[in-house]
Amino acid sequence: MCAPALMAIPAALGASTATGALALAGTAVSAAGSIAQGIAANNAAKAQASAITDQMRTEAQLNTVKDSRARAQYRTQIAQQRAELAARGVQLDSPTALMLGQNAAQEMTFDSQTIRSDGAARQTELSNSRAAALAEGQNSLLSGIFSAAGSTLTAAPNIWPGLKNKVIG
Repeated sequence: MCAPALMAIPAALGASTATGALALAGTAVSAAGSIAQGIAANNAAKAQASAITDQMRTEAQLNTVKDSRARAQYRTQIAQQRAELAARGVQLDSPTALMLGQNAAQEMTFDSQTIRSDGAARQTELSNSRAAALAEGQNSLLSGIFSAAGSTLTAAPNIWPGLKNKVIG
């Protein structure tokens, strides 16, 4: 808001004294500052939420890669185990070879589920952090608005002297 606009407000609203004009100008600046501070905090919270969203995407991709690598490592170990069994003359369809392959596959599945579960828990944590950041930003915005309203209401009797003697109700 520029100074000429602030100075025009008292005349438009009926403030007849210089004190009333200064009170109005001070109140307007205070209210505008409170609202601006709330808007700035809300914008910062939105930026933080955006950064958390980016982090969520990155961590989801990293979790997928980690799971793929763990599975590939198990598949390599299973293939190596089969080759060693075959080199020893063990039939790959024998109960021992099947049991060893089944155990390795179960371990691979368990590790994969662990990796995915950890990733899902991290996504939930980040999602909650994002929601908290957005809520904090909205809270700051509302706080700024209510602070501005409070400043205006507190200063009202000084801005409009005729309000001091009015009884509402």
